[in-house]
Amino acid sequence: MKITPGHVAYITGGASGIGFGIATAFAKAGMRIALADIEEGALNKACEELNSQGFEAAPFQVDVTDREAMAASRDAAIAHFGAVHIVVNNAGVNRAGHITEISYDDWDWVMGVNLDGVVNGAMTFVPELMRHGKDGYMVNTASVGGLIGMPGLAIYNTAKFGVVGLSEALRADLLEAGVGISVLCPGIVRTNLNSSERNRPGNEGKDIQAPENDTLQQGMDPMELGEKVLAAVEADQFFIVTHPEFRELVRQRNDAMVNSFDGEAPPEVIEMMNAMVKPF
Repeated sequence: MKITPGHVAYITGGASGIGFGIATAFAKAGMRIALADIEEGALNKACEELNSQGFEAAPFQVDVTDREAMAASRDAAIAHFGAVHIVVNNAGVNRAGHITEISYDDWDWVMGVNLDGVVNGAMTFVPELMRHGKDGYMVNTASVGGLIGMPGLAIYNTAKFGVVGLSEALRADLLEAGVGISVLCPGIVRTNLNSSERNRPGNEGKDIQAPENDTLQQGMDPMELGEKVLAAVEADQFFIVTHPEFRELVRQRNDAMVNSFDGEAPPEVIEMMNAMVKPF
């Protein structure tokens, strides 16, 4: 996608971490930023920081699990800026733990934000992006945890694998409209993910901090990640996989899958299946 100064990016989970890193990179490229987040205080502070640097940003408080609120937020952003050209479905939470230690409530919360939130963002904004054709783009934040399963991350893995699958389907569905799609699959990034319980319903007003020795704080700088996302969007790159330390693990998984196929298919069947899927 050719980034044009004045284009508008709507970014969920934009008040901190990956979302704010992407917002900063997009703003530096001349885009106007519709910053969306559930945390009003952090959201206003993030917008003030962008505006103080001479960028144009406006806050939109929203819960991505609330479809009506997402539609209202979209309408408010379009009313404010006149259009939305790029949507970054980035809001995310986590509840780690062995499968025997997590509850249905944990599943509902994490899946509601991490997968349903992306679904809601896609359903809400796709018509607006299609209106812009080749000037429309969507980035969905998954994770390297959407490419390989990990112990203690059953809910997170399930949601992020879903985001990857949804993104692949959107890539095919929106091809004729010219709308670009990327799926972001980072490894460890310096974010507040490990204190995401602060945004869990029922925890309002509680001072919930990340655990001591939070491993995420040793991860990639979100500002560096934001620049990588900007470059990938400009290159119309579907997979944005930023942490090469996972390359061999992903290759092993992919090889195991490919090697598990049995026998050979007739060429006409292969051709039929290729017609059903947009190949990479």
